Amino acid sequence: MGAAKGSSTRGDQAYGTLRSLLLSGDIKPNTRLTEADLTQMLNVSRGTVRSVLARLVQEGYVTSEINRGVRTRVFSVAEAADILEAREVLEAALAGKAAERATAEEIRELRGILDGMREAQRQGDQAAYSRGNRSFHQRIKEAAHQETLARAHDSLLYPLVMRQYRNLSANHPRKGSLEEHEAIFASVLTRNPEAASAAMRHHVASARQALLLEYNPDNRPGGHGPDDAVCGTAPAADEKATGGDDAAP
Repeated sequence: MGAAKGSSTRGDQAYGTLRSLLLSGDIKPNTRLTEADLTQMLNVSRGTVRSVLARLVQEGYVTSEINRGVRTRVFSVAEAADILEAREVLEAALAGKAAERATAEEIRELRGILDGMREAQRQGDQAAYSRGNRSFHQRIKEAAHQETLARAHDSLLYPLVMRQYRNLSANHPRKGSLEEHEAIFASVLTRNPEAASAAMRHHVASARQALLLEYNPDNRPGGHGPDDAVCGTAPAADEKATGGDDAAP
């Protein structure tokens, strides 16, 4: 029983590590994941790697095809648009609930995050702005106190879509981003759920329109064709420098 528990723990750790790598962009779209490479990277058995990959296939993070093996997910424009539209609906609903249910402490935290984002923008610190941006959206979700909506939101593969379609040449933060966050916060502060939902939906829709959904990802500079292989490919330096790999716009 102890051995089984240890195996399960190692499997969970390996799953968490590989999932984090996928979400971080350290493994690019359409990269082939081999059992040999993953066994060495994760320091687990091939059986554990197979279980981890099966779980990630089921959750949509990777795909498995005959004669092509397991690969990191590539989203069609239609699939990406569907995920982004679902995110608009879910984040808008969460913002509305946050306006109804946020505690005084949660509102103070949101104010502090927003103050930090203003300062980051003033100083031109893209990385700090991105961190604040992610924290703001996370706090809104938590302040909604709506577990069903939160689970649905967390099941979306938005970070993977963002990494595939982000515009590396665009300015960051996007023009109007800070003002949109301020409008969301003002609606939460004044306990106006309709305004909070509308402000969040406008914000997420504006960020969606800034992505390169009209592009074929395999034809973009740095894109991956069907023969690319080997896991653990690191993102190019300019990808990290843009700060554009946010989990939220």
